[in-house]
Amino acid sequence: MRALLLPFKVIHRGLVYFANSPRTLMMSYALMIVIAAALYSVFEKVNVGDSLWWAVVTASTVGYGDISPDTWQARAIAVVLISTMVLLVIPLITAHFASRLIVDNDAFRHEEQEELKNNLRVVRQLLEELSARQATSPGSASPLAERSD
Repeated sequence: MRALLLPFKVIHRGLVYFANSPRTLMMSYALMIVIAAALYSVFEKVNVGDSLWWAVVTASTVGYGDISPDTWQARAIAVVLISTMVLLVIPLITAHFASRLIVDNDAFRHEEQEELKNNLRVVRQLLEELSARQATSPGSASPLAERSD
């Protein structure tokens, strides 16, 4: 069963890596554009400028229609490019920027949380000692009974 899940775990780790690194995400986007443009240029026999324009327009899902693939190889590249951009790259870019916008600057860091927990342990111990002292001293009343005014 673990062997069947291994590819999905690897894909998940790769996506998390790309999503958490804007530099890697942008570099993979640029690399996809360049590779798609180079392949399009080879299969369609057009110049690099036109193929780069086609790749950017296709990846951004604008699709002006001024340049479109004629060969099945270039159409397959278009399908992969559009699918990858729509299903992976654009959502990862959006998620990355959205997570940066909703960061809680007042959230405690791990070290601060540990310090608070330790301080609470000390306060609890001091309260227990104070409660034990008041219970053993003669004539002492409950702290709740004293606050009746």
